[in-house]
Amino acid sequence: MKKDIQFPEVTGVKIAIAKSSNSLGESEWYAYVINKNLIELTGVLIVSKGQEKPNGRGRETSTLRHTLGTIEAQCTSPIEMISPEVFSFQNEFWISYYIVGELFDKKFIVTPFNEFELQEIQELGLKGVYAQ
Repeated sequence: MKKDIQFPEVTGVKIAIAKSSNSLGESEWYAYVINKNLIELTGVLIVSKGQEKPNGRGRETSTLRHTLGTIEAQCTSPIEMISPEVFSFQNEFWISYYIVGELFDKKFIVTPFNEFELQEIQELGLKGVYAQ
C-alpha cells in the first residue's frame, strides 16, 4: 500500500501557473513543472484536478493524467492549458517521477488567485503563481 512506501523528500521541483501570449496577442495560461535539479527527472507522471471548495463540496474539474516522460536538468515543461474560470478553485497537481531509479512523489496545491496577484516566475520569464 502507498502508506507503507517511504518516499524521499521532493526538492528542486516546482509547479507554477503562468500567463503568456499567443501569436494573436491573446492571453494563454499554462501549468508548468519546473526542474531546478542538476539531474533529469524520468518517468514523470502528473494527475491534476480542481475543486471549488477544499472540503470536496461544490464543483470539481475533470481529473486529468499526463505522462511527460523526461524533464532535463534545470528545464521546464508545460503540463496543461488552464482556463481562467478555475482560478477560484483549489487546483492540485500530484507529481511522481524517478531520479536515478528512486521514486519521488508530491502533491502541489495552487490556492485560489486572481490575475492581479501575479508574481514573476523567474524560471519561465512569465508572470504567474507558484503551487505550495
